[in-house]
Amino acid sequence: MRVRYHAYRGRLIPEYECYRHTQQRGEPPCQVIYGAGIDTAIGRLLVEAVTPLALEVALSVQQEIQTRIEEADRLRRTHVERARYEAQLAQRRYLQVDPDNRLVAGTLEADWNSKLRALAEAEQVYEHQRQADSATIDSQQRERILALARDFPRLWQDPNTPARERKRMARLLLEDVTLTKKENITLSVRFKGGATTVLTISLPHRYYDLHKLDPAVVQEIDRLLDRHTEAEIARMFNDHGLRTGYDRKFNAVGIQHALRTYGLKSRQQRLREAGLLTSAEIAEMLQTSLSMVCYWRCHGVLRGETYGENKYLYHPPSPDLLNKLQAKQSHCEVQYEN
Repeated sequence: MRVRYHAYRGRLIPEYECYRHTQQRGEPPCQVIYGAGIDTAIGRLLVEAVTPLALEVALSVQQEIQTRIEEADRLRRTHVERARYEAQLAQRRYLQVDPDNRLVAGTLEADWNSKLRALAEAEQVYEHQRQADSATIDSQQRERILALARDFPRLWQDPNTPARERKRMARLLLEDVTLTKKENITLSVRFKGGATTVLTISLPHRYYDLHKLDPAVVQEIDRLLDRHTEAEIARMFNDHGLRTGYDRKFNAVGIQHALRTYGLKSRQQRLREAGLLTSAEIAEMLQTSLSMVCYWRCHGVLRGETYGENKYLYHPPSPDLLNKLQAKQSHCEVQYEN
């Protein structure tokens, strides 16, 4: 898997994706895992692992290993010296033989060549192993390692430490991490040197789930819609310092989005279900124009309820008010005709 980053509010958010089929066949990644929880778990493990006590133990183990390496080096050096002695002995035997005795001379020469090959092989093996075991830790290196244990947690947890630097520190400590995604995510962690451990974390929430509104806020929106518009509710929430799931201020559009998301009825739906009428329905009922309906609402003759900016629904007029308005409308028409 490879790691990719996307920027969100000035922060880099990691994602781990399996891209083998993408490279080989041009197909979409077979799986993508949101990496914030994974990085947090690995970081916590590293901070717990890189401590002065842990490094003291590691240095003690390293010293014991170094002692055994030196002992093994002495044994390999003895083997080389033995091979050199046998080669020199074979050489002396060959040089001392009578040249006229060709059969014996040939046998001794072959034995000498064999001993020389064995010596060369022993020296090659010794030199190769000596270079592999040459890493030793002196007192100054030991102090630097212990200083790292004191500085590492501070550096890792510092919010100003770039993600690439954390990755570099992790590469110095970890050999690899294997992700297995099922009901949970299993992290098989292998440290440099071969030590292993297994971590299990929950599947990360979807990006949308991380930014859901608080259920109490949704319940309050549902309650306030009986008496207030979306814009009024947004102003009330902002006045009380409430924030959206994305840590922003509320607005009417955001409240409307919450209605669709959580299946709440809009204020218009609530008013219509309560029996309120539109301007066109009132105008038809009173046999008048839309402008006259607005005029009567502004002068308190008709009672309207707002459900948005310059948007109103009207309470049905009582029978007495209906007769009065119809009579007034008829009187105005007669005067207009005369």
